Amino acid sequence: MTDHVTIYEMAPRDGLQDEKQPVAAADKVKLVNLLSTTGLKKIEVTSFVDPKWVPQMADAAEVMTGIDRTEGITYAALTPNLRGFTRAIEAKADEVAIFASASEGFSQRNINCSIAESLERFKPVAEAARAAGIPLRGYVSCITDCPYDGPTPPAQVAFVAKALANLGCYEISLGDTLGHGVTETMSKMLDAVFAELPATQLAGHYHDTGGNALSNIALSLDRGVRTFDASTGGVGGCPYAPGATGNVATEAVVALLHAQGFDTGIDPDALAKAATFAKTLRTPQ
Repeated sequence: MTDHVTIYEMAPRDGLQDEKQPVAAADKVKLVNLLSTTGLKKIEVTSFVDPKWVPQMADAAEVMTGIDRTEGITYAALTPNLRGFTRAIEAKADEVAIFASASEGFSQRNINCSIAESLERFKPVAEAARAAGIPLRGYVSCITDCPYDGPTPPAQVAFVAKALANLGCYEISLGDTLGHGVTETMSKMLDAVFAELPATQLAGHYHDTGGNALSNIALSLDRGVRTFDASTGGVGGCPYAPGATGNVATEAVVALLHAQGFDTGIDPDALAKAATFAKTLRTPQ
């Protein structure tokens, strides 16, 4: 039986969140609908955050309620607090996610609080998700390097990942937010996290800023990780990580996986059409 790898599609949310020019809700809906034809089973549609911090996501409810849903696909949303969670559920999100940082500097600038405070803030969201029977995913940012604090200690990544798992996150996505991770630093980070959590509970979210995303994915595959976040067309990054734009392109990840004999269930031709459209939504550089 062919080994299956799940791609968690990020283009509609992580891909578009830092665009300086507004992207029309109708275009975001069109992108999600195109992605729904590719064979992807996990699509992060939007983020229910305060528009003051991420203006591009101000239309979250309009987009989430406007998509054409395909059976068998999970349509997810980022929800940093209970208000965001409530709005996401009202908009019929199938899954929600919370996000923490492994570095104090990034935590303060990204969500305006310390790591410890962020974990406390997430408790009500986790409890509400559990009560509603909604799957909860967790993100850890800056797993190897932070734009403010420098190198991230692997033990700190493991601590935050375990804390999110203890809150009830079924899966923890490990984010190389700057795209500076290399084989040596990624290996040390994975060693530390694997001491706390199994590979089956982890996903890789590796930016390609430094051109190392695919090699980091290959390393993680060898270590047993079978879920990876990617953004069709390679669009997007994080507005609070200077110079970090560079999500790895879903089509490049799928090509790598298929070349190595893994099954993704994704149609490269349909994905190429979605990628072509996704790229038209980017602000010209």
